[in-house]
Amino acid sequence: MKYFAVLLIGFFTCFSASKIDNKKQILPAHAHNDYEHDNPLFDALSYGFKSIEADVYLIDDSLFVAHNPDEIRHGRTLRKLYLEPLKKIVSENNGSVYGNGEEIILLIDIKDDGLKTYKLLHQILGEYKSIMTSFVNGKKVKGSVLAVISGNRPFEYMKEQKVRYAGYDGRLKDIDSGIIPTLMPMVSNSWGEYFSWDGTGGISSAEKEKLNNWANKAREKGYLLRFWGTPNRTDEQKKNVWKVLKDAGVGLIGADDLEELQHFLLMEE
Repeated sequence: MKYFAVLLIGFFTCFSASKIDNKKQILPAHAHNDYEHDNPLFDALSYGFKSIEADVYLIDDSLFVAHNPDEIRHGRTLRKLYLEPLKKIVSENNGSVYGNGEEIILLIDIKDDGLKTYKLLHQILGEYKSIMTSFVNGKKVKGSVLAVISGNRPFEYMKEQKVRYAGYDGRLKDIDSGIIPTLMPMVSNSWGEYFSWDGTGGISSAEKEKLNNWANKAREKGYLLRFWGTPNRTDEQKKNVWKVLKDAGVGLIGADDLEELQHFLLMEE
């Protein structure tokens, strides 16, 4: 049964790869818990998403992709689900994922020991350095895929590295810290930590102003802003929040329903 499951994953991967449109408009969209979709990575690319999320756990010399430890399955590693397919896509698509020279984001959420897992992740990403954006002595060398480390993040260790193949995912409390964007390219935060609006009706003028200020400050400082845990119990809530985020110029808008967010963003153009 395990062998059949691996074959099935491979079939969907090959099938979906042919569906990637290199003329597709890249959307400021983030595929939350991307690995839970039918075709990890490829579903998000088929909808033109810029950012893709993978949660990882360290087991022996591999990083397994899963939301919880009891969901870890044979063969579902960061290499097999994301890095190997991305390398193949880039090699066949004019040197970038969408064929237009723009980098995409692979947000890697470390779920266990931050330092130990990151050290292995650094080694693994180094094996794919031909496609990875790297940071050498504080300077960015643009690649096809920008890895950003979220979850349990070993900030001090990353800060001291002379060569990195990933950036640090900061929090709103870090936005005035002076951390350079080549170390912290993204700032993410729980929506509920700073906002009480649940997406029903209109957002208050005070919270709208606060959101706009955060978004403006992030852009000025060179950070890509993202919120997780935005209200999504009803379609009305989701779409109201998405519109407010888009109008504020938030860098990435996240969703579990990829097609719904794609449709919303394209209709808003």
